[in-house]
Amino acid sequence: MATESGSTAARAAGTAIRVAGIPPEDMVSCEPLSGGTYNALFRISLRDGRRWVVKIPPSVSLPGLGYERDLLRGEVEFYTAVGADGSVPVPDVVRYETDPGAATGAFLIMSACPGTPWQELDGELAPEERTRLRRELGGLVARTHTVTGPGFGYPARPFGPLAGSWREAFTAMVERLLEDAVRYGARLPRTPDAIHGLMTGASEVLDEVTVPVAVHFDLWQGNILLDGAPGARTVSGIIDGERMFWGDPLADFVSLALLGEIEEDADFLAGYEAAGGLARFGASARLRMALYRGYLYLIMLTEGVPRGYGADERAWAWRHVAPQLEAALRRLDQAGAA
Repeated sequence: MATESGSTAARAAGTAIRVAGIPPEDMVSCEPLSGGTYNALFRISLRDGRRWVVKIPPSVSLPGLGYERDLLRGEVEFYTAVGADGSVPVPDVVRYETDPGAATGAFLIMSACPGTPWQELDGELAPEERTRLRRELGGLVARTHTVTGPGFGYPARPFGPLAGSWREAFTAMVERLLEDAVRYGARLPRTPDAIHGLMTGASEVLDEVTVPVAVHFDLWQGNILLDGAPGARTVSGIIDGERMFWGDPLADFVSLALLGEIEEDADFLAGYEAAGGLARFGASARLRMALYRGYLYLIMLTEGVPRGYGADERAWAWRHVAPQLEAALRRLDQAGAA
């Protein structure tokens, strides 16, 4: 797995806390958090009642995908930009170092949002509460999409400066990912060259996107926190913003309807539009969505190799993710033939 050993990460977390000016006697507890597949996470409780989360990225010497390098830079940028007016519940950035070559190593200290991941509570939600929460989430994502950036693409260093157009940025993102797929020998439903041809062949539609907005791109239920009593829960946190980029707001709809179709989520879309978001699914929007599905599902099929996924995890991905990638590629193929 592309994560640090527990002892190494714990030492790094301790260093980060000292850099933040917290003496050992003021720290009540430091507990590792499970559930992450990339970074090491620790929950810190301080004597004054503050609750922090410390995130330690894996060593740059460990295998990983190209876009994953310097991810903390994107996470800091996402929380700082999206959380600026307090209308979207994201962690507050306490202190960070994004340079892995720094004396402390790279780390991020942020406030701990209250609540429990939606995926752990989903089976308990009554239909009316789920409807209300999906509408609430739609409004929060719409507000996120009002935050604009200085250019297109990932803010992380490996990609260089932000691009002047979305087509330029997204094409570079796809090409870098396909290079990873080739390097790691990822199992894909079509050859990397064929995938590249289909995705670049449809890229002209990306020129319709002229304003770079904050895209979280990992808004599955595990990264959305709910808090409150049953029947009165609210969305209390949108976390793990490390995979953010500046781009097309439609790209966020892929993980919001992971392995599904956002057009079937009427409650989310009602909340999104009520908060000012634009969700119109004409031919060009659906073509862009096919590109973003292709990109996300390529990530999901490729990342398991450097992370050392076991046989069961690889089988699950091939059974559930590969058909979704193939469906997106067929949509691109049909658009090219039209």
